Amino acid sequence: MSDFRLKVFQSVAKNLSFTKASQELFVSQPAITKHIQELETYYQARLFERQGCKISLTDAGELLLKHSEKILDDYKQLEYEMHLLHNEYIGELRLGASTTIAQYVLPPLLGNFIAKFPQVNLSLINGNSRGVETALQEHRIDLGLVEGIFRLPNLKYTSFLQDELVAVVHAHTKLDIQDEITPEDLPNIPLVLRERGSGTLDVFERALSQHNLKLSSLNVMMYLGSTESIKLFLEHTDCMGIVSIRSVHKELVAGNLRVIEIKGMPMQREFNFVQLQGQEGGLSQVFMRFAGHHSKSL
Repeated sequence: MSDFRLKVFQSVAKNLSFTKASQELFVSQPAITKHIQELETYYQARLFERQGCKISLTDAGELLLKHSEKILDDYKQLEYEMHLLHNEYIGELRLGASTTIAQYVLPPLLGNFIAKFPQVNLSLINGNSRGVETALQEHRIDLGLVEGIFRLPNLKYTSFLQDELVAVVHAHTKLDIQDEITPEDLPNIPLVLRERGSGTLDVFERALSQHNLKLSSLNVMMYLGSTESIKLFLEHTDCMGIVSIRSVHKELVAGNLRVIEIKGMPMQREFNFVQLQGQEGGLSQVFMRFAGHHSKSL
């Protein structure tokens, strides 16, 4: 049985859709159907129940999904180690990164990595920190980069970079706000924040708790799914945003945004690599070492 056939099955099982698996793997839908039928013939068991337009896993499908994840991980490690015998780095590395890291940290690093390891098939998905951790647990990615402070016990976290959150307003805002405020001023200021599940909001909530403040006590106008959305929102709305200092460097230099200091409320955080416990090594480790060597330039 080929590892690609297992990849087809895994994609259908995760998406519960032949169409989505076809799009994800860039394979025609009839070819997807053929691979599944051949697996069912090989095991003499139905893997999916078909109910109109919907499908669900049978008991046999659940069993194959459980084992396919380990088999595919072993295939990937075998390919990596066999090529390493010839000092070649070849294989597939699927990364997942939280939005801030994907937009403002990774692009130059990915470009340098591809230049050094051109035979590595590199891919990246992005979402908020909780979504990246879920993708890792579902074996949809091999290595994650997240920015949150809440850690799951079945995952291993390794520090990558330091970061800082800052409060910003548009340079021409009509808000009556000084360059320095206190945490106690926050409930009186309209805010735009990242969405639930984002590492940015986790850190902001932790900083608030140090001053006995809760998110529910603040005047939050909007929760948005990306820092870019927050920056555009600030251009057209008189409110204050909480974002990574890395994300607003150009706007600060250009004078489009200004930082508001919140006295006595530092918002430091770490960007972390995250892996499944016990699955360290392979190309994930190669990427982590490479990123560590280049971290000072990021």
